[in-house]
Amino acid sequence: MQTAVKLEHLSCHFGSVRAVDDVSLEIYAGEFFSMLGPSGSGKTTCLRLIGGFEAPSHGRIVLFGQDASKLPPYARDVNTVFQDYALFPHMNVRDNVAYALMVRGIGRAERYRRAEEMLELVKLAGFGDRRPSQLSGGQRQRVALARALINRPKLLLLDEPLGALDLKLREEMQIELKALQRQLGITFVYVTHDQGEALSMSDRVAVFNQGKIEQLDSPKGLYEYPKTEFVARFVGSANVLEGRQIGQKEGKYALRPERICIRPGSEKGPNRLVGELLDIHYLGAQVRYEVRVDGQRITAIASSDEIGLGIGSPVTLSWELSALRPLEEGVRSAEEVS
Repeated sequence: MQTAVKLEHLSCHFGSVRAVDDVSLEIYAGEFFSMLGPSGSGKTTCLRLIGGFEAPSHGRIVLFGQDASKLPPYARDVNTVFQDYALFPHMNVRDNVAYALMVRGIGRAERYRRAEEMLELVKLAGFGDRRPSQLSGGQRQRVALARALINRPKLLLLDEPLGALDLKLREEMQIELKALQRQLGITFVYVTHDQGEALSMSDRVAVFNQGKIEQLDSPKGLYEYPKTEFVARFVGSANVLEGRQIGQKEGKYALRPERICIRPGSEKGPNRLVGELLDIHYLGAQVRYEVRVDGQRITAIASSDEIGLGIGSPVTLSWELSALRPLEEGVRSAEEVS
């Protein structure tokens, strides 16, 4: 499998801040690869390093076999889509899309032909004469995509491109982006702080924390087998339990809320905890229960609220032993991540 991007012990420091700290990874050609993490975790700086917008303090950036560590952005076969679209307001949609071809000296007829092809690809055929101000947020994002793709780059970088859209439109664009990537076969490197986006679109995901990669895995691998407390809490939600609480060997364990069975009464035994029901949250397709066990809040999720529980009543939480995931030490704890 061809490697599109290879980062070798890559670091980027701003004074005493280690924005990216000794990161090594490989991204394969044709892959939809996401960098996921909270604000300040280093994911965007890593993307900017790949694009040439920041210079590494240490390490190498190899793009399709070529050392690109010192190449300027225009010398890399890479385009970038930003969250704010960065469209020219005085140009119509067609000229925005064709701008890169104009800079390269491509004739008007050819660049307009290719621009119309790109607009059709992103489902904006017939919108060429409009100005960006006449478009919705989702349409402007499609124009930005068409402009980035018109040069047919081998690698497309996307820096939280859906962050400004409302939830329903964001979900629709996720489906369209993934379908577009499959159709074109271009390598996508996608930065987001939204774990739902990363899980739904990506082939693999790197979870960043304090400038380092905490875990790199498939979406299913991250969710089903988190390696650290940070990943367990940040990717989805998880209860983190001490081994002594649950009759296991010393250490911490992750337990997903949907893997917990909740029922009324106090039934002590293996793979069980007894607590007090604190709250019930109806979420439509699911119901979330908040339970206090020895001063710790534990969350359980069920498909309905038909078990007839009342606030303040005693409840029993149980689970299969296979649902527990032992956790390793990570960069740091993530108590604030929920």
